[in-house]
This record gives sequence, C-alpha cells and structure tokens, in this order.
Amino acid sequence: MYQPVGYSLKGVLRVFSKTKVYNKEVLPKSGGYVIACTHTGWVDVLALGTAVLPIEIHYMAKKQLFQNRLFGWTLGKLNAFPVDRDNPGPSVLKIPQRLLAKGEVVGIFPSGTRIKEQAELKQGAITIAMRSQVPIIPAAYSGPNTLKELFSFKKSALVFGEPILIPSSAREDRDTYTHLLEEKMNELQRSLN
Repeated sequence: MYQPVGYSLKGVLRVFSKTKVYNKEVLPKSGGYVIACTHTGWVDVLALGTAVLPIEIHYMAKKQLFQNRLFGWTLGKLNAFPVDRDNPGPSVLKIPQRLLAKGEVVGIFPSGTRIKEQAELKQGAITIAMRSQVPIIPAAYSGPNTLKELFSFKKSALVFGEPILIPSSAREDRDTYTHLLEEKMNELQRSLN
C-alpha cells in the first residue's frame, strides 16, 4: 500500500506545492538509518515520505493517532508504528532497532509539532541511532502545513543534512549529540527561509 499511495501523493505535492528537495545525495545508499526532521503539521510527513521514494520510511507516531481503528489500520499499512510519548516503554526502542537491523529507514520528528515553540529536542532519535549504530540524517521542511495551505499552491522545500555518526561509547554524551542534532536541524531550517 505504501508505494502506490506514496507515488500518488508525490503527484499531488508536485502539482500543488512544487516541492523542491535538496541534498538527497547525502542519504546512505544502503543499510538502515534514521531521518530526524522538523515538524510543524502533517504535510511535512508526506513531503518527507515522497522525497525518498522508492525507499520506504517507517514513522514513529504518537499512539493517539491509532485510537480510531480505521485510521490506525491505515497508518500501520503506511509503515507507521505507535509510540507512547508520555510513558515510553521498551517498544519505543525495540521496534525501530529491529527495523534498522533489517536495513530499513526510520523517520522521527524529535520536536513533535512543538518546533514553533522552540522546544528542546527529545533524546529518542539519538538513542535509537546510537544503539543501532546507524547514521542519523537531520532534515528540515518549509511549506504548507494544512490542506488549505496545500491547495493554495504554497511552495515547499525539504533539505537533508550530512549524516551524523554517534559512537556506541557516547552514552554519556547523549545531551551533546541531541544539541548537535538540534543545531543542524535549525541550520537547515534557516537555509530554507
């Protein structure tokens, strides 16, 4: 279901927002990795997913999105998996680690939709990349966030940053790497504005 939906949405975004993608060449050619992207609405999720096709992203999504059975089933078919952000259990690490071990790509929005509030990033993306020994790719999106904005032909852009490798010995340095990731994402965001 992911591929046909993804390519259909890519066509919609191409028509309505003419999404430009920058630095896609920095994405690893093989193996699993984490993409950590800014997040201000739901259109950025679509833009990110369609930008890397035919690669499929497995998204971490807040568990509340899965409360409606039909919507939750659809999200599951589109490679999203639920995460309890308030009470994270072992699955918050196990599911992405299992996916990354199989060479899959995991998409995380470490700020949630709080990017406008300049909230500090959570350490989940760094912890997952460090434990799985995979690169983390910072990314930023600028453009429409709502259906109304999308259909008003507001242009959009997505930019990828250089991969960040976190040594497995860096457990005590998670704060440092979280701040580094935040800096890189902010730099990328500024480059789009």
